[in-house]
Amino acid sequence: MTAAFRIAPEGEDAAPVVPIGADPPQGACKLNGLVTSSAEKIRRCRQTATLLPDIAAALAVQKADQPGRLFDISEFTDDDKQLITQTLGTGEVAGTALLPSGVLAHIQEAVTAGVWRIRFKDPNGIPLADYIEVASIPMAVRQACAVLPAALSYGPAPSGTMNVMPLLTEIGDRIDRYRHGDPAHVFTLSLFPMNPQDMNFLQVAVRPGPVQLTSRGYRTCRVVAAGTRNVWSVQFYNRMDAIILDALEIVDIPSFALAAEEDFRDSAAHLRHIEEAYFR
Repeated sequence: MTAAFRIAPEGEDAAPVVPIGADPPQGACKLNGLVTSSAEKIRRCRQTATLLPDIAAALAVQKADQPGRLFDISEFTDDDKQLITQTLGTGEVAGTALLPSGVLAHIQEAVTAGVWRIRFKDPNGIPLADYIEVASIPMAVRQACAVLPAALSYGPAPSGTMNVMPLLTEIGDRIDRYRHGDPAHVFTLSLFPMNPQDMNFLQVAVRPGPVQLTSRGYRTCRVVAAGTRNVWSVQFYNRMDAIILDALEIVDIPSFALAAEEDFRDSAAHLRHIEEAYFR
């Protein structure tokens, strides 16, 4: 993925967009799959019936700054997995995280925020495991970023650049000063006088990393980890898929991708309602 690192002025032609990660969801879907599932199917999928209250209980006590809880559904029957997919629905955030081992985690948030479906595949694309996770962000995202270098690495600026080196120096300083839990420091790149050579060299220095996420809420937001720890490209798009805001954030995980504390409680109540309505 090549970051655009810019804000499109009003009325400008759309910038080219390179897809990232897995195909993003086409809007959040409602939990209406259960209505069309047969009562017999729901009755025989006892693994799903047992799992839902456990997920709800985990959501009721989950804290945003604590490690999440995993539920292994790898050995569930196909019917149970299909019913879990219908029950959880498709939420706003989706993407991939490439682990140091070469295993690729495919990530999909449920309609109930703070609940994630994580499917792991080996480097050859062979499925390895299937999990439901209750967390602010899947553990795989943090694991993928934990091994990144702690500092930017780049050579001398090529001929024709003007202002990229002072910007890279400031970015490097912010990386050095950042500590876990600090507020994000945002570089809105359109505020810097940069020519094309500057932008090209910035893209080389802040190269794409192992995590790519898309959040489709009120506006589409694409969040890509850089090749340096705690550096992220955050891009917002309009309905025409043109970039309207392009920034770099110095933070452990951008807030746009995180489930908040209140999300866990709301999701717990929502799942309990589903369980009582369909699985009892």
